[in-house]
Amino acid sequence: MNDTETVTLKKTHTRETGVALVLSGACLWGISGNVAQHLFNTQSVDPGWITSVRMLVSGVLLLLLTSLRDSGSVWKIWMSRSSRRSLLVFGLIGMIGAQYTYFEAVAAGNAATATLLQYLNPVLILIYFSAKKRRWPAGTEQIGIVLALVGVFFIATQGRPSQLSIAPAAIFWGLLSAIGGAVYSTQPSRLLQRWGAAPVVGWGMLIGGTVMCFFYPPWIYTGHISLNTFAAILFVIIIGTLVAFYLYVASLKYLKPMETSLLGCAEPLSAAAVNVIWMHVAFTFFDWVGSALIIGTVFILSLARKENQSNHAITR
Repeated sequence: MNDTETVTLKKTHTRETGVALVLSGACLWGISGNVAQHLFNTQSVDPGWITSVRMLVSGVLLLLLTSLRDSGSVWKIWMSRSSRRSLLVFGLIGMIGAQYTYFEAVAAGNAATATLLQYLNPVLILIYFSAKKRRWPAGTEQIGIVLALVGVFFIATQGRPSQLSIAPAAIFWGLLSAIGGAVYSTQPSRLLQRWGAAPVVGWGMLIGGTVMCFFYPPWIYTGHISLNTFAAILFVIIIGTLVAFYLYVASLKYLKPMETSLLGCAEPLSAAAVNVIWMHVAFTFFDWVGSALIIGTVFILSLARKENQSNHAITR
């Protein structure tokens, strides 16, 4: 084997590693939503309570792990006045807006629908930047918006405009989670460029979790108490948040951000598959078509963003 073939083989293996990492992280997020649904439906766990505990514990653990590598990077972010303000906004609006509304959407409907509705956030980001720049979306962007709207229509009505097939509360919270996801993905762009994802997300979670404690104190638990419940809560916090985040971030060493964004679409697919297999949620023809349209929108808008880099996004 010559040097050229060796380099090509190494690049192939490196790319395969990146793909495996991002797909694993995305699938864990999708599974985590179903585990949360299990907690809400069968263990009477409150969505607000799990949000509070998840953000607090994940935030602390993420900051601790980051400090083990570079203790200074965790605290330096607070030395800058502008960074402090942005970080507080991210924790209070972006983090709570994305996390709490998502779990409420899961509780009101199911994990698959909630995840798909949250994936409308690229459309909202596009509309925001178009309005900010006072321009109409480009042709491909308009196609993406139409596909997303048709996808939501199919999921919400099953093709029958006269009736809703899912609870209005699920649509309400799902759309709010898309708005929260849009803020979460775009607002901290400068923070991410300057400080990196781990300290920004870690502090954002800790700030959001601390505020949520005033409304949903972690020490006041009203759900069922069992080994099953405890294991499920640990899965949501450790595997579905911390491990999934690190797998996704690790993939950025091997893949371009746009590639990880596209492969991250495995999250709603895994959420839907687990919803059908484990939670026995009936997924109809219109549900699958609507899912395909929304995921297709993410592909279209990601490719359009490659041509004009208008924002810097992070994963949830």
